[in-house]
Amino acid sequence: MINFFRKLMKPKYETLNKIELDAKKIIFNYNFLQSQQGSAAIFPVLKSNAYGHGLKEVCQILNYSSAPMVIVDSFPEAQIAWKYFKRKVLILGEMPLKVYSYCNFKRSEFIVYNAETLKRLSRYGKKSQIHLFVNSGMNREGIKNLEEFLLINKKYLDRVEVVGLCSHLASAEEKSILNEAQEQEFAHCLEVLRSAGYFPRWIHLGNSAGLFTLTNKILTAYRPGLALYGYSPFSNPQNSELDLDAILQPGLKVISQVVSVQKILPGETVSYNESYQVDKETNIAIIPFGYFEGL
Repeated sequence: MINFFRKLMKPKYETLNKIELDAKKIIFNYNFLQSQQGSAAIFPVLKSNAYGHGLKEVCQILNYSSAPMVIVDSFPEAQIAWKYFKRKVLILGEMPLKVYSYCNFKRSEFIVYNAETLKRLSRYGKKSQIHLFVNSGMNREGIKNLEEFLLINKKYLDRVEVVGLCSHLASAEEKSILNEAQEQEFAHCLEVLRSAGYFPRWIHLGNSAGLFTLTNKILTAYRPGLALYGYSPFSNPQNSELDLDAILQPGLKVISQVVSVQKILPGETVSYNESYQVDKETNIAIIPFGYFEGL
């Protein structure tokens, strides 16, 4: 009761800078991406606070989509996603092993990069649903020799449920020989996994760019991040058959207020270290952005 009255008495404060998120545009982007892949699922990537768009808010928006699962990076992000997204949460990042005991296994699936994580998750039995991450050529992390990994860790794999196989492209936004090699290696890994008696439902390699460039029909899911929020993943538009800059709709808008207008004479400078100099009489409008806002 005391807290209730405190809220009533508390002065209402509105900042000079605001961020607006347009739910209709996020859903439009999602539906467009889904339309490009037919029966393959779209797993929206919400890591890093949904690319700065607000993890809580984007989770709430995606409840109105058909996404079967969203992807986050860590346990703190997963806690927010469990609360605000109604369906499954795929945890992408590696975590301290003891953290897995705190996870909501009914709502979670986990990407596994190594034997240590697999062994820890095997403690929780079949309620541990995992996606094996293979190193198909990006060479940052993942299982390098899947056949050997399956042989050595069979007793642990049989205790969990292998529901996915995944990897990451090194240069998805560019046409390169490496992309083709990664696709081939990934397809080979899927054959190895199936030969060992594991038949994952989710087979995913493509990010936003890969959604438009990959040709292999074995994929059953894609992991778009940048495109979901309305931005083309192609720095060179010629690498895409579609004009994504014209199709995708940026979902975030930053709104501020002018707090000062300064008349600057020719030759005068503005800001620290004389970083800007005018060559003619100029009116400079100031908005309240600084270190706190990331500038």
